[in-house]
Amino acid sequence: MYTNIISENRGVVQIITINREDKLNALNVNLIQEIGQEVARLNAEKNVRGIIITGKGGKAFAAGADISEFAHFNEAEAKEMSAKGGKVFSCIEQSEIPVIAAVNGYALGGGCELTMSCHVRIASENALFGQPEVNLGVPPGYGGTQRLAQLIGRGRALDMLITAKSIDAIT
Repeated sequence: MYTNIISENRGVVQIITINREDKLNALNVNLIQEIGQEVARLNAEKNVRGIIITGKGGKAFAAGADISEFAHFNEAEAKEMSAKGGKVFSCIEQSEIPVIAAVNGYALGGGCELTMSCHVRIASENALFGQPEVNLGVPPGYGGTQRLAQLIGRGRALDMLITAKSIDAIT
């Protein structure tokens, strides 16, 4: 049914696994849409009591956006991609079913934004969170600036956003 995620039912819990391990689970347009479709489907069916989103393998939850996919985008295409992703992340945030991010490894850029849209974040010891978009000359594209400030405070969020500093699971 999906090409970029694996969705498996474990009784009252649905586990959505980002399945692009060879690309450090980098987010692309199709992957983001697949997550959105699955979360919407689960909310409509109401057969589960919890959703867990995780990344395949131990290196990365999602190491940001797949730059090879959007590097050639013009301004209109970039805005469209950002709007579509923002809509999916808002769908996750507004889910009636609790959504948990099980963070294993890197959660950078869009991957970090995905964790922020979840209701709960549980991180492994090797988890690393960051918003390195400033290094590419672009802002976080899926509502991450607002969510980050809400979660860790305005000052810390601004520091992470303008310096591209990352934080680990303990921090």
